[in-house]
Amino acid sequence: MSKLALCPLLFALIFMSGCATPLPPLKTVERVDLSRFMGAWYVIAAIPTFIETEAYNGIETYRLEPDGTIDTVFTFNQAGFDGPAKRHNPRGFVVDRVNNSTWGMQFVWPFKAEFLITHLNADYTQTVIGRNKRDYVWIMARTPEIPEADYQRLLIELTVQGYDLTKLRKVPQRWPKKK
Repeated sequence: MSKLALCPLLFALIFMSGCATPLPPLKTVERVDLSRFMGAWYVIAAIPTFIETEAYNGIETYRLEPDGTIDTVFTFNQAGFDGPAKRHNPRGFVVDRVNNSTWGMQFVWPFKAEFLITHLNADYTQTVIGRNKRDYVWIMARTPEIPEADYQRLLIELTVQGYDLTKLRKVPQRWPKKK
C-alpha cells in the first residue's frame, strides 16, 4: 500500500477514535427531598432495560424505609394493556447523602445499578432518571401524561446529555378517567 493510500485510512482512524471519546458524567439535580420524591411515578418514556421493552402502564413506586433504603416496586403489563401483570421489586440505596440524587438500584445482590436523578421539576411532578453510560433513561411523571411541550423540552435535555433518542420508547399509558 502506498503512503498516499495510507493517509485517508490514517485520517479515518484518527477521526473515528475522536468520536469514541467518552461522554462527561451526567449532572444530577442539586437536591432531592426524599420524602417528596417517594410515591408513584408513571413511566412516560424510556430507553428500556430488557425486562421492560414491551411495558404498558409502567409505574415505579418508591417508599423510604426506616433504614434509609428505598423499597421500589415497578409494575407494568407485558406486551399490551391487557397483557400479564409484571412486578419487580429492586431496592434503592442513596449513595450521595448530601444531594440524595445519586442512588444504586439493586435488582440482584450484590450488584447495584447506577440510578441518577438528572431532572426534577420544582413541584416534584416530572423527573428523569439516567445512567452515565447513556444506555438507559426514564422520563417519569406523577400523572400518566405530560404536556407535549414539557416532553419536547425533556427530549432536548436528553439530546444535550448525549442520549440516542432513536432508542427511546414512549410507554403506553391508559387508565380510567377519575371522576
